[in-house]
Amino acid sequence: MKRTARVERVSRNMPARGACICLLPLFLGGCMQAQIQESRELETAITRDEAIVLLAKPGVEGSRTEEDFTDCVGADLAHSSAHLTVRDNNEFVDQMFPWFEPSTAPTRPEALTALFERPRVAARLAETGVRYVVWLGGATRKTDGGGSIACGAGPGGAGCIGFGWWEKESDYQATIWDLRQSRSAGTVSTNVTGTSALVGAIVPLPFIARVQGTACDRMANQLRTFLLGEDASGQPTGLAGAQQ
Repeated sequence: MKRTARVERVSRNMPARGACICLLPLFLGGCMQAQIQESRELETAITRDEAIVLLAKPGVEGSRTEEDFTDCVGADLAHSSAHLTVRDNNEFVDQMFPWFEPSTAPTRPEALTALFERPRVAARLAETGVRYVVWLGGATRKTDGGGSIACGAGPGGAGCIGFGWWEKESDYQATIWDLRQSRSAGTVSTNVTGTSALVGAIVPLPFIARVQGTACDRMANQLRTFLLGEDASGQPTGLAGAQQ
């Protein structure tokens, strides 16, 4: 069983970049566009005595997911539902040392089967109470920008003049592993692009698109519905287990 859903949410989206930039002064939050995609391979319905942990997906040096984004999604999940218990990622890695260190962590769900056949590993995992590991990958990057702004001071006072803008993209994917079945339960991805600006009109006026924060909110919300066994429309598919 595999089900794929695509959810698009657009916030302050303009028909073209030029129009977006020109109208930025009218929107204190800048100009943003967000997309969410979900692919489900297993039904999920986490119970009260089961926990989840969010870990940065292993990668080459310098390409791992930002720690603050992982912490942001984890905090949002922990406060979004009484049914979700989120374990601290650093404590989980320490408790499962050395099997989930970035350099030794399994990179495929199938590798968990052989790992958990070791009695010592299975006993450690049982102590954590973790049922699902959510691997987060991605980054926030500046993709474009232009304009200029100059500030100076003189006998008559100080001020700034000009216009500068920049575009950022937050692109993240979460892969959810069911440790009990040693399989991937599915993936959730979010992509948020936003254009910010700094307008020099005597006093610099910033209009900032909260790109990474929006990506965190979208990812946490979609992971919550996924883990509680809801489909893309918010209808339960296996929520009974979470309400036990």
